[in-house]
Amino acid sequence: MKNTKIRAVQFGCGKMSQVLFKYMLDHGIEIVGAIDNNPNIVGQDVGDFAGLGYKTSVLISDNAEEVFSNCDADIAIVTILSYMPEMYDFFETAIKHGVNVITTCEEAIYPWTTSPSETNRLDKLAKKYGVTIMGSGMQDIYWINMPCLAMAGLNRIDKIKGKVSYNVEDYGLALAEAHGAGYDLERFDAEIASAESFPSYMWNSAEAICSKMNWTIKDISQKSVPYVLDEDVYSATLGRTIKAGDVTGMSAVTTIHTHQGVEFEVECIGKVYREDDGDMCDWEITGEPNLVFSVSKPDTVAHTCATIINRIPTVLDAPAGFVTSEKAREVEFPTYPLHTYVK
Repeated sequence: MKNTKIRAVQFGCGKMSQVLFKYMLDHGIEIVGAIDNNPNIVGQDVGDFAGLGYKTSVLISDNAEEVFSNCDADIAIVTILSYMPEMYDFFETAIKHGVNVITTCEEAIYPWTTSPSETNRLDKLAKKYGVTIMGSGMQDIYWINMPCLAMAGLNRIDKIKGKVSYNVEDYGLALAEAHGAGYDLERFDAEIASAESFPSYMWNSAEAICSKMNWTIKDISQKSVPYVLDEDVYSATLGRTIKAGDVTGMSAVTTIHTHQGVEFEVECIGKVYREDDGDMCDWEITGEPNLVFSVSKPDTVAHTCATIINRIPTVLDAPAGFVTSEKAREVEFPTYPLHTYVK
């Protein structure tokens, strides 16, 4: 058991970090640094930025090297972008300062085949500096570990169908644009519709399920389809109205066939919501017996942030290197201060 508080740097101060700051403090984490390059928030006290109601004496800085050099952090919570190539430099900065990393970068949940170069280099670098890097969030529990646990109650598995949906408005501009929100159809087809260059988040989660279940993949493919409405919808993240006929987001369907005979069809829907839309997390497993279960309108942002925070002890206890969450011990709810769960 660790006897002192976990010391954390928040790397990326967007919408989700405001929730993360609160959850860190709820679970006894000491915030020792905050980094972002947005000139509108640089210099703000974390307490003011996150609406905590009091000052923390930690100011948001745009100098990552200075922040990491001036504090002795145990972990960096990195919440900036969604894909490994664009995240590499941020991860490298933390690792070279001897700081463990947990990230909401969606591809980082299982990036070994979609970004092998970046992942293997980070794995080698993390081992050199004796730290761990891991991706986590909603996918960790609800898209990977929970379906795998449910499958343990079946005699035979033939096909796994999963469908998840989230509001891109909740995650900032980078993610909204990664889903084509605000694009016209021609731009969507040119920049997003290629599965080879743009794996959906369920692609990586399905690969993690295969890893956890020791299934080997025979083939994998994806089809990305734009979501288009026949009415205007306003996007606060984009700061403008998406006109009828333009793209509000996308549905990406990933299909996997395994050598063990199990087939996957998993759909990831990310779009700008209308007033009555809601998140989903639905699973249908065909086999003996069949199994259907779902999480009713999950609060994806809150689940992601809570999972990130509660996952930290297992990151600190994991071996050095790039360790994907399905290979770590199960995340658990911390009744007591988080540092007491570090073994």
